Amino acid sequence: MCVTTTPAFAAWHKAETDRFVIYSDSSPEDLRSFAEVLERYHVSMELETGRSLPVPSPSNRLTVYMVGSLDDLREIYGPGNSFVGGFYIPRANGSVTFVPNINLRNSGRGRTGSRLRRRADTEGAGLDPAMKTVLHEYAHHFLISSSRSAMPRWLSEGSAEYFSSARFNPDGSVDIGLPNNARAYEISQAAPVSLRELLDYDLYKQNRGNRYDAFYGRAWLLYHYLRFNPDRQGQLVNYWQKVATGMDSLEAGEMVFGDLDVLERELRSYGRERNMKGMRWPGSEIQIGAISTAALSEGHAAMMDIQMQSKRGVSREQALEMLPSARSIAQRYPEDAAALAALAEVEYDAGNDAAAIAAADRAIAIDPNIKNAYVQSGYAQFRQAAKVEGRAERKEAYQAAMRPFEALNALEPDHTQPLIYYYRSFALSGGTIPEDAKFALERATQLAPFDQRLAIQVAIMHARDGNTDITELLLAPVAADPHGGRQADIAKLMLAALEDAEPNSPFDLIAVRRAYNAARAAERNESE
Repeated sequence: MCVTTTPAFAAWHKAETDRFVIYSDSSPEDLRSFAEVLERYHVSMELETGRSLPVPSPSNRLTVYMVGSLDDLREIYGPGNSFVGGFYIPRANGSVTFVPNINLRNSGRGRTGSRLRRRADTEGAGLDPAMKTVLHEYAHHFLISSSRSAMPRWLSEGSAEYFSSARFNPDGSVDIGLPNNARAYEISQAAPVSLRELLDYDLYKQNRGNRYDAFYGRAWLLYHYLRFNPDRQGQLVNYWQKVATGMDSLEAGEMVFGDLDVLERELRSYGRERNMKGMRWPGSEIQIGAISTAALSEGHAAMMDIQMQSKRGVSREQALEMLPSARSIAQRYPEDAAALAALAEVEYDAGNDAAAIAAADRAIAIDPNIKNAYVQSGYAQFRQAAKVEGRAERKEAYQAAMRPFEALNALEPDHTQPLIYYYRSFALSGGTIPEDAKFALERATQLAPFDQRLAIQVAIMHARDGNTDITELLLAPVAADPHGGRQADIAKLMLAALEDAEPNSPFDLIAVRRAYNAARAAERNESE
């Protein structure tokens, strides 16, 4: 993996709002305009959906990285990046989204808005493509955060496309559900995707091949049609409710929508219409909180390439490649807490626990509010504790490893990592897990409902306590998620295993996960 470092003179800035942290090398004025648009977008989504999300604690906000060019984005994404225009990673320790730079340069003397504002005043097709990607990815984050129920693939992408064509007007109003002109060519020219293929994702994958098709466009069209057709009011919600309770997507569609051939014809006709409805939410109803911007320190700016790679997620081998650059930057800026915290993360990812703890301690000594330093120190100490022999000694080591998390909890009570690792300190050391530790893990998944690995961990906890009904409720959305990958496979196996369990009796689901991991490891060995 090729890693370059950002020059010290790069003008990196950070914007912070109630719900977002945004890193960009654009000007503070443009970054503020961008942050304002995102906050207005969030509020308009609340108004449109009727779902109100509490303001997250600082570390639970979505972090947006504007990474540079599309090539830079695809290098960060890694293999299989040919069509990636942006991507979103939901996780308890800070959800992130990565997009190319958005054109935010001011234009015209005396205007308070930037080119971003002017572009956003046009219909969806006029949006900067990177801006549209941000809106699409945040729609996923909002919808996952506001509902425990997994969406079928078409509904997930169709709703995100529906919201991402938003228009932000100079009077403060926001239009939602405008015609998604960016998908017009796809709908008319790309390989067709039938309604049954939309509803049955396995059927779609079976027929797809390597063709460029209209899946996203058709998903948007179906969502928009069901949203605004008065003869089909309520069908969208009814369909989703049935799928959320476990009904097959195609079966639910046939039950709720009626004759699918009729709906197919209606969709074809709807796609040819020149005028479509949308929703306008007036500026008087869109109230947002304060927005702050600040320049990054030179050391932090120099470490931004490293930080973005780390937050993307790296293997140990990749972290070892990054380490010389990270150490070099930290040596140039030995009093920069942000640079040292970033170094601590790379050291941890590279397997250097003692070095990670040392870098984190130096960062905390300079700035006691540098939260990522506490996280990396805690991670490293927990990994060290796992190597301690002797049950009593290991228990004592885990108790000591909780100290950075305890300090972090004092700084931010709703930070998820102290809650999660408090539970793990007992689960990993053996013995009885106290009720307050179980409550802490439960609280973490309430704060981060989008983290599927965490949902599975909480499900395992409830299964162990015999709460099989709660276990199934936690696993079902993960198993139904078409984006779930490995976690969805594990959840499906766990649900299948629970079919043989006695109701409300303790059941060991860890064995299921271990068997899955062993099978995957065997497959990798065979392929090598």
